[in-house]
Amino acid sequence: MGLTTGPVPARVDASVKVGLLALVDYAVAAGWPRRRACHLLQVETDRVGRWAALRDAAAHWVGADPREADEEGHDAVTAAVLAALTDAASGGRPVHGLLPEEEAAIVEVYQAWGEVDRSHRKLAHRGSRLDLVYVSESTVRRVLAGHGLVLKGPAPRPRRDRSPWPAWLEWKPRRVWGYDFTHFTRARRVAVAVIDIVSRKWITTLVSAEESSTQVEVCFLDALRAEGLMELLDAHDTHDCGPGADGVGCYERLRQALLSGTPERLTEAVDAGAIPLLLTISDNGPQMRSHTTREFLAGAYIAQQFGRPATPTDQAWIETLFGHIKGEWPHLEAIVDPAALQAELERVRTEYNTVRLHAALGYVTPEDEHEGRAEAIRRRRDIGLALARQRRLDYRRAQQEHQP
Repeated sequence: MGLTTGPVPARVDASVKVGLLALVDYAVAAGWPRRRACHLLQVETDRVGRWAALRDAAAHWVGADPREADEEGHDAVTAAVLAALTDAASGGRPVHGLLPEEEAAIVEVYQAWGEVDRSHRKLAHRGSRLDLVYVSESTVRRVLAGHGLVLKGPAPRPRRDRSPWPAWLEWKPRRVWGYDFTHFTRARRVAVAVIDIVSRKWITTLVSAEESSTQVEVCFLDALRAEGLMELLDAHDTHDCGPGADGVGCYERLRQALLSGTPERLTEAVDAGAIPLLLTISDNGPQMRSHTTREFLAGAYIAQQFGRPATPTDQAWIETLFGHIKGEWPHLEAIVDPAALQAELERVRTEYNTVRLHAALGYVTPEDEHEGRAEAIRRRRDIGLALARQRRLDYRRAQQEHQP
């Protein structure tokens, strides 16, 4: 019958029920009490009684003996009994089930408003708003699925290609920076950090109660001083190249091009011989997009490049910086005192730049990469690995030569 040792399951096939009833009838005919036979078969007596009543009613309906259901040659009796003993599908007929006119109203709302709402939740409320049908959101979804109706999702946003690196950019330290803000909620402060994209050096950090263009200006001024670029900035201001046909110097033309934010004007200024001091990349936050920030950066001959909306991987260098900081130094988010947070961030910044090995740099520190020592360190490791391998080979070969 397909049963294993143990109690009879809650739901079994009709053929199993017929077989169990036959065993119980055989035991009763042999003089066993029905309860004892059911106990031995590990099935409740009440269940067997219900099965027997259904079997007898089905057999009576076709005018036959109920015991003929498990005998050969009585196909009509067997079919009737099996049909009577087959379990009904789960779910039943709930008294609060959906009415036919309500189901039709849901389909009507879908046909009229599906292209507009594009959501089963909105359609449920749309039906109530129009006084057509009052059902739950899940009911709308179930009815639409039953009719094979599919709601179209919102149209995909057109894909935008990532902005390429400008032709004038040199891929080396002190040429391209990234910056962003992060929050430390326990201290009720926000921190802005500037990082060198090429060397991954964390240049400077500013902790403040606000996040605006003012914080961007202060942080960039500190970074320019720390990297020794203020002298170069002053040189651009005092030793501008000769004026063009319009009487404007090339670096003044560069400043105006950066202030306008027009790539064509920037290309013309670069072709005239004025190269921006830096390129900064960031997301599209209001602090980065503000005219005040653009005006300050243009005055420092710094070009801006923004990532695509909702695409943090375009500025992944600065995004991963904050991820590593908060992940590897989790105590920073537990600091309450803003002054203590600023001091601890400075300590962590020193450790990040000079101690922590950076996987993306070939496991050297950002300071090594920034100061040009990284390539020699990586080359020395490669040479050391090759020499160590050769030393192991020489040792094993010498051991084999001295074996008897």
